[in-house]
Amino acid sequence: MSTESPLPPVLDPATLEAKTGASTYPEPFLAAVAGRTRKRLGNPLGLTRFGVNLTRLDPGSASALRHWHTNQDEFVYVLEGELTLVTDAGETVLRPGMCAGFPSGRPDGHHLVNRSGAPAVYLEVGDRAPGDDAFYPDEDLVYRGDENRYYHRDGTPW
Repeated sequence: MSTESPLPPVLDPATLEAKTGASTYPEPFLAAVAGRTRKRLGNPLGLTRFGVNLTRLDPGSASALRHWHTNQDEFVYVLEGELTLVTDAGETVLRPGMCAGFPSGRPDGHHLVNRSGAPAVYLEVGDRAPGDDAFYPDEDLVYRGDENRYYHRDGTPW
């Protein structure tokens, strides 16, 4: 039996590497997220059932292409700045302290866009449900989670 005390489950996000513009999107779609920077908070803490990211959007950047998931719930909480949430219902400005949630299986494409002149920071939380597919209503794009691959709507691979 070890006499060492375990490390507390605490993380300082400042110690993490930020990934800018990282995406698995096919090449024609990468520009939309070029000004997005993420720090993955859940992985270094050993979380396996849901992911947590600290995300920064520079002015003019989007969180993702507008999309919805078949099996993954998503949640965002704005920490700094101003973001525009774009959904099928229209647009809503989100400010610090506001949040939004996107239940799985609801075909309501959504994303965040920074239309302000300053960076915005938010937390994004999503579960890691297996077999999750994503649909992109504004693009000729479908993601098949079991294959970790993107397709055109007609089923041909990107």
